[in-house]
Amino acid sequence: MDYLMGLLNATLQNPELAEWVFVSLMGAAVFCVGLAGIFLISTVFNPVRERLQSVVGSGAETENRKPGAMVLLAGKVAPFVLPKKAGERSRTKERLIHAGFRGDNALPTFYAIKTLLFIGLPVLVLLTINWIPGLTSEQTLQAAAIAVLVGVGAPNFVLSKLIKRRQRLLYNGFPDALDLLVVCTEAGFGLKPAMQRVADEISVGHPELAQEFALVNAEMRAGVERAEALRNLADRTGLEAIAGLVTLLSQSLRFGTSIADSLRIYSEEFRDKRMQKAEEEAGKISTKLIFPLVLCMFPAFFVVAIGPAIVGLLDHFKG
Repeated sequence: MDYLMGLLNATLQNPELAEWVFVSLMGAAVFCVGLAGIFLISTVFNPVRERLQSVVGSGAETENRKPGAMVLLAGKVAPFVLPKKAGERSRTKERLIHAGFRGDNALPTFYAIKTLLFIGLPVLVLLTINWIPGLTSEQTLQAAAIAVLVGVGAPNFVLSKLIKRRQRLLYNGFPDALDLLVVCTEAGFGLKPAMQRVADEISVGHPELAQEFALVNAEMRAGVERAEALRNLADRTGLEAIAGLVTLLSQSLRFGTSIADSLRIYSEEFRDKRMQKAEEEAGKISTKLIFPLVLCMFPAFFVVAIGPAIVGLLDHFKG
């Protein structure tokens, strides 16, 4: 205790602030120890768990299906870290699904990581800042505040990047899957066999989209209505192109129109949209090239073109 107080006093150079930081650290430590105790009591010494293990046995398959320690800990910490508003929880869960995390423990694990970073990064900064000489107490507090901001914003930033990456992979594989779906339906396949065949064909090149199609087919085999299974596909991906395909298939199933003709028309429209988007991006190139040309190319060009003349004029005036 005395060593920690001396370290905080030497780092912060403010006895009152050091006492507050010490009390906060002790509170966080007691909180973590309490959660660890609850976790041990509820998992190790749980008679229901022991009874279930004795009934099920300890085979290799059972061991493979046991959840990890992180998942169990996240489940115990979830009541303390999950937000109270249901709307925020639903939005975060939807974003996690878009990123590919569909497990039941994805939401509590995400908020547990945010809480750990929110508490751990400032503590780590305060403990390691003493090795940097010449820092004042204000600079130390600024570093701790930056650590808090990083701990709060880093998980959301990483999640956004994962969502964009997965949606880009899904969008890149969607044209091939759509063309294959058109071919399969025109060859006489039904919707379920066609989606299963497309999932098998694109599993090597586009495994993410193949997994989504296979999941739709599995839901339909399990008894879920086709319209609902297709809506789940649109909700999991979050792509406008796939949402349009789902709407088209739902309307075709509802009104009894030909799925092959509908997919053929949608494929042509989607190809036109891709061409228009490519033309739009090509039209923006000339505007985007202005800044690199002005900042990088034109100064070097002026130096090469006008530099010798300026040097000659300077020599002439000196003479």
